[in-house]
Amino acid sequence: MTSGGFRVVRVGGIPVSALVQEAERPRAVVLALHGGATSSVYYDAPDHPRLSLLRAGPALGFTVVALDRPGYGASAPYKEELASPEQRVDLAYGALDLLLESSGAGVFLMAHSSGCELAVRMAGAERGADLLGLEIAGTGRHRHERAMRLWREWDRARSAGPALRELLWGPPRAYPEGLVGGARIASPAPAYEGVEAEGWPENLPELAARVRVPVHYSLGEHEMWWRPGAEALADVASLFTASPRVAVHEQVGAGHNLSLGHCALAYHLEVLSFVEECVLARGAAERERVSPR
Repeated sequence: MTSGGFRVVRVGGIPVSALVQEAERPRAVVLALHGGATSSVYYDAPDHPRLSLLRAGPALGFTVVALDRPGYGASAPYKEELASPEQRVDLAYGALDLLLESSGAGVFLMAHSSGCELAVRMAGAERGADLLGLEIAGTGRHRHERAMRLWREWDRARSAGPALRELLWGPPRAYPEGLVGGARIASPAPAYEGVEAEGWPENLPELAARVRVPVHYSLGEHEMWWRPGAEALADVASLFTASPRVAVHEQVGAGHNLSLGHCALAYHLEVLSFVEECVLARGAAERERVSPR
């Protein structure tokens, strides 16, 4: 049995919205952060319940909180007040505290694309040491050669439509027809996001080095915005120098939007398996700490 739905909480006077599906006795909580120009609905795959993280998680005993990131959803009117990364980290953690009744073994942080900027900052903050772990996906350190070429073409033509669609939604066969292009999950992006995206490849190494919890990093086989493949996966994994464990995963058949493609269930099960491992590891560590010597 699960309960939940659309919720709004106020953190320091700023409303924050989320989609929440609670497990009756949660083993843990997955806090999911969507990417750019989308919303929390990204994790609910409209009209495709089999692809929904908000359904898969509770079915396996995990509460899922899909947060509308700062500047999106209910907090969109306050986006000018959220230019500081520290403000956004505090807002997200504050919302989480108000949205949760029970977190089980703890909170696991999961993010896609531009949402990884907030997720890595949250994991690297002082409070981040208490997280179960971190999943980042659809991001990287070096942009795909095809993305660089298409972006230069867009810069000349000043029309990003077809090029951007190809980068973010290719190949079309990877997605249900009704989800290609993202119109059903689209949301205006706050201005700060463009600044953060521009500096992400340079900022990622420093931010990653602050993370002290287990990390799982995923890319789709057909990722076209970031450089894919084993070498790229290993490159980003190597940045998490303080993490006790870093796992990488290439999702076969997936494009950039891993949680909306035909392979979304396979991807979600991969991540939830890692969450389960983190839960078991925390339990073992706690038993060892309290057992008599």
